[in-house]
Amino acid sequence: MIGHLPAETSAREFGDYLYAQGIGNRIEPARDGTWELWVEAEDQIATATVLLKEYQGNPGDPKYQQSSRIAREKREQEQQANEAAQKRFFDRRNLFPLSWGLGVTTGILIAISVATALVSVFGGNSKPILWMFISEYDVEGGAMARRGGLPEIRHGELWRMFTPMFIHFGLLHLLFNMVWLLDLGTMIERRQSTRVLSALVLVIAALSDFGQYLWQGPGFGGMSGVVYGLIGYIWLRGKFDPASGLFLHSSTVTMAVIWFVLCLVRVIPNMANGAHGVGFAVGIAWGYVSALLAARKR
Repeated sequence: MIGHLPAETSAREFGDYLYAQGIGNRIEPARDGTWELWVEAEDQIATATVLLKEYQGNPGDPKYQQSSRIAREKREQEQQANEAAQKRFFDRRNLFPLSWGLGVTTGILIAISVATALVSVFGGNSKPILWMFISEYDVEGGAMARRGGLPEIRHGELWRMFTPMFIHFGLLHLLFNMVWLLDLGTMIERRQSTRVLSALVLVIAALSDFGQYLWQGPGFGGMSGVVYGLIGYIWLRGKFDPASGLFLHSSTVTMAVIWFVLCLVRVIPNMANGAHGVGFAVGIAWGYVSALLAARKR
């Protein structure tokens, strides 16, 4: 801020004069009824301050009235140049617009989930998708014994760490997870990037699937572990790094926690509680650490 002028008309006139001189600026109303003058570039503050003193000494000089016309023409030229440049510019958002309601990675995840549900008749026929389960074999002895299982993955079928997220048992199971994924995934893609969402999904899917396998064996599927991970990530990242643009209302997080508890105590049965818990924990940790790193970087 370089100073004040008493009236909006004089502030705008001087702002136009600065803009015509190549000095970016803005005016804002002050609490005392005057108008504040702000200069955008720090290296132009001294020049703008001198020009302000000249204006205050002789505000009736015809050059200030002329500057309004010059500034208007300059703005029109810049707008035309920007519009022309925009027509020549194409990026991922032009080719795959998020205005459709979903991001690229989000759309791919939803499409694969729907296709898997149709092929398997919503989990009623598991034969076509046996290769998507984390394993076709269980191990007796609980979680400790299962650490030595997963023979397919041990022999190179690494995709099995991720593909269980596409398997859904029933229409409601699919719809519930896809609605959450649509909102959460697109939020991350809009405000961060497709690459961030892809990394989150892959890591959360692998860890939550492994946690569920240790908890109850290989007969599970669904996107809910990833969904809980995204909830945890957005919650903590938005809480400790508001500049990220990510935000979840506290009531949404509360609802997710209540749902998790109801599933855990089997009020709502047949849920992948291990995947929910591990996914949520991974998302919370990732969101908190990434918020600290972003703050440190800034």
